[in-house]
Amino acid sequence: MPSTAAQSTAPVDPPARRATPPYPAPTNSVGPLTPHLYAPDVLRPLRAKEHFLKADTLVELHTHPWPQLTFSTRGVIRLSTEDGSYIVPPSRALWVPANMSHSITLIEDAELRTVYLHSWLGPNWEKCEVLEISPLLRALMLALDTTPDGLPPADPHAAQRERWIAPLLVDELERATQIRIDVPLPADKRLRQLCEALLRNPAGRATLAERAETIGASERTVARLFRDQLGMSWQQWRQQAVLAHALPLLARGMAVSQVASASGYATDSAFCAMFKAATGKSPTAFQHKRRAANDVSPASAAA
Repeated sequence: MPSTAAQSTAPVDPPARRATPPYPAPTNSVGPLTPHLYAPDVLRPLRAKEHFLKADTLVELHTHPWPQLTFSTRGVIRLSTEDGSYIVPPSRALWVPANMSHSITLIEDAELRTVYLHSWLGPNWEKCEVLEISPLLRALMLALDTTPDGLPPADPHAAQRERWIAPLLVDELERATQIRIDVPLPADKRLRQLCEALLRNPAGRATLAERAETIGASERTVARLFRDQLGMSWQQWRQQAVLAHALPLLARGMAVSQVASASGYATDSAFCAMFKAATGKSPTAFQHKRRAANDVSPASAAA
């Protein structure tokens, strides 16, 4: 399994502010993007497809009997399952196991790429994994033909190349580092209510004891539920929620100081330290990557 980045300290609560939901409802909804036209099999163990989709588009909940890798060559996306949400910037790919229901929300205009793998081919991971995309992994995924069934492949040797690429791509997957950018949600109804309240207002100043009181539980009980239900502390879960809130804001060009304030941090430096510890990159570097992709600035971000 890939390694998980170290967790850092929780943010300092600022004065109370008006709640702003981090996940606005998409304005456009589309059905599954024809996965049946790209079904992998023994002869073609890898199948790839690409779609350009506008911001605020929702690809509706769907499932299929093979695992997939989802990434975008530009634009931030969010993939959601019943267990939580995963933020996927262009430097990451998301592994989704077979038969797992999922939907995708386009946070920005994005060129969405999906690689389907034959069920016997991929890693034996039972949950979603956000993976760092190495240059080799990116090249392998982009080298795959994206023609759907029913049309002649753009590359007449596509099937042979897919069989050659498959073992190397899987090896790169198993070597990839995970940077955790997900917000798991608990099954316990009371704890889920608490979590969803913070997601609606990540800058809220309420303490864990105050939040616990709103669901009729003690602070100690809620802390135990976080460990039992999600395998992490309240502080660790809150950091993941803050990251999920902050990344789309940064990708849209909001100033780091504004993102820090909107994410519940009293100082920019505290926010930047958390962000770097959790993702391996500074908030400014992430913004630079976006500007370079859009030809606004020639600067390249340093990790």
